[in-house]
Formats: sequence, C-alpha cells, structure tokens
Amino acid sequence: MTDIRTDPIIVAGAGHVGLIAALSLARSGHNVVNLGETPGQSDKRTTALMMPAIRFLQSVDLWQDIEPHAARMTTMRILDGTRRLVRSPSVTFEASEIGETAFGYNVPNSTLTAVLSDALKRSTVDHKPVSVVKYSHVGDTIRVETRDGSTLTANIVIAADGRSSLARDAAGIDARTWSYNQTAVVLSFAHTRDHHDISTEFHTEYGPFTIVPLQGQRSSLVWVTTPEMGAELLAISHDELARRVEDRMQSMLGAVTIEVAPQSWPLSGLVPTSFARNRIFLAGEAAHVFPPIGAQGLNLGIRDVEALTEILPEDGSDLGGANVISAYNRKRSPDILARTGAVDALNRSLLSDFLPVQMVRSGGLELLRAFSPLRSFVMREGLRPGSGFRLSGRGADQQ
Repeated sequence: MTDIRTDPIIVAGAGHVGLIAALSLARSGHNVVNLGETPGQSDKRTTALMMPAIRFLQSVDLWQDIEPHAARMTTMRILDGTRRLVRSPSVTFEASEIGETAFGYNVPNSTLTAVLSDALKRSTVDHKPVSVVKYSHVGDTIRVETRDGSTLTANIVIAADGRSSLARDAAGIDARTWSYNQTAVVLSFAHTRDHHDISTEFHTEYGPFTIVPLQGQRSSLVWVTTPEMGAELLAISHDELARRVEDRMQSMLGAVTIEVAPQSWPLSGLVPTSFARNRIFLAGEAAHVFPPIGAQGLNLGIRDVEALTEILPEDGSDLGGANVISAYNRKRSPDILARTGAVDALNRSLLSDFLPVQMVRSGGLELLRAFSPLRSFVMREGLRPGSGFRLSGRGADQQ
C-alpha cells in the first residue's frame, strides 16, 4: 500500500466510534494517531448492530471476532403497553420481507471493547491513552496539546470525543442540546422461554420498554421510564426487579432471573449546527445524541466513519480542504437530522396525553401493519437511509 500522507489524522476519543474510525482509516492507508483511554469492562449494556453496520465491520475485518458473541434479530415487533383510551395495533417486522436473514445482531458492549482493543494493538494506529486539553489552528494544521504535556500536529481531527466534545468547541461548531424527563434503565436477564430471535418494543406512557435477544435464553432490556421510577428500579432487590420485568412484558418469556445488575442513564438530545468545520470532523456522540429508540446510536456513528473513509482523499491532497469539509456535511446532514427528528418525534408522541397525537401515532402504526409495501419501505430506510427510495424505484422500473 502506498503512503498517502505524512501528516497524521488525529482521532480524538477511544470509545467504540473512535476506535472504529482509527482502525478503518489506518486500514485505508492513512497515518492515524488515536488519543484517549479505551473503555473498561464496566459498561454492561448491549448494542444492536444493524446489517449495514455489520457489513462495514466485515469490510474492515472486525466482524469475524464479534460474531461468535452476537445474537441475531430476525423479527422486530412493536406492542402497545399503555393503558390509554387510544391503543395502537401491534406491528411485526420480518427481515425476510426485505430479503435479509436478520435485521442485525445484538452484541455486549464489553465484547465490542475487547475486540476493538485487540485490533488496535495489531494495527498501525499510534494509540496514546491521554486526553486532549487544547486545540489550536495553525495555518493548514491543528496543534493538539495533551494532558501529559505532549504536543502533536495534525492535518485534520476526527472528533469522536463524546457529547461534551472539546474538539467540536475548538472547531467553532455550536450544538443545540435538550433533555427529557426520562431515564433509561439497562440490564440483562435469563428467561425460561425461547426468544426465537425476536426483539420486542413495548410502547408505554413513559417511553419504550425494549427487549433484545442475547445468546441462549437470555435478553437485554432498555427500560425507559421516569427518573423517580428509574431510581426505584435500581434500589429494589433483584428478585423484585425480575418480577416487575416479567409483569411488564406480560410473562411472554416466562420466568425471569436478573443476570446483569441494572444501570441507568438520563436521556438527552444533541444536534450540532454543522458536522465538519475548520479541519475537524464530528463523529459519534460529538455529532448526534438521542434516546435509545430504534437501535440508531452506534449504527449512526458507524455511518459517520463509513462516510469519512469515502470522502477523505487518498491522493496526498489536503484532507481538510474546503471541498472535503463540504462533502462530509452534505453526506451526513440529511441522515443525522432525519434520524434525530424521527426519534425525538416518536419519543415525544409516547409521552403525550394529547388525544390527536395518540390518534396520529395509532393510525401510522395501523398503516404499517396493514400495508406491506410501506412496511418494507420503512424497514429498508431503518437499516440504511435512502435504500427504501432506491429499491422502490428499481421495482417500479422493473414493472
């Protein structure tokens, strides 16, 4: 492989998106420095990776080490778990309807951390487990000062340093933030009935209650509720928590045993005014934050990385030129803004007691249930933006 630059790309942040960005860009031949502490094993959450994200991980030789620990999702269903006057119909989505063997796979975050950390050690990435304290723009470079007193110079910076991104601030990119009066409680549990590779999302008055398959007769749970209820769920015994989980999902998986103790996170949202500026490109939670609905978080971050691998030039030209900045903004803005708006609207519709809002939501789900072309379109769009339009157009042409 030919060398394409001597100036490094600095990837700020060593979480999952930061590591995937560093590894994939290094694999493309770029000179990459990754800054930040890699995640520990304390994060007991799981991540549902959709097939487009998995195909990208396959292309950079990461998926083969993740797959043995992953559980596939062949069916996704939405059930109304409210007690409101207007009840929504149940909707079931089958991957086979759109020619897929699965929508994706559910993976423990600890597995992602271990696989990415091992790949980092084998790669050409220069990893420095230190955080950044200051960025300075000097001509066509960025000067980066780290907490240990080191100074590095980069042609561009990939800001994968989280929702409170110092790199985003250094780029002069403002971000709109908001919070929800909701908490996500996450845990994993064993159950006596088979999940049959089905992911189920109960819509409740306080947010989604989402069960996602794990290997064996085990599942992970994201229970979005009020902060007060979230605190209560963390304080009760595991036996009582298991009883409440079983009751909430109407015993559909039989008796429940808590395997991974619950953790909780307050829900919030963030969207920046642009996604690249002044030689700094945003990725992951530096670029988008929203509630855990529809398995969008890391999948969206991987699409950020995929876009970077596509738009960064490999001919030795300036990686941070105005044309490259513009190309990244054009590529990421529609996807991120649409996903953020859709997730926010769905979440707020669950919380609203306003009868017309409930009726609109119920009517939309009824259309999805009854009209298979619309259901197929939504499934394709859920996996990859624009794919529903392209496939619909292709089908029309064939007819």
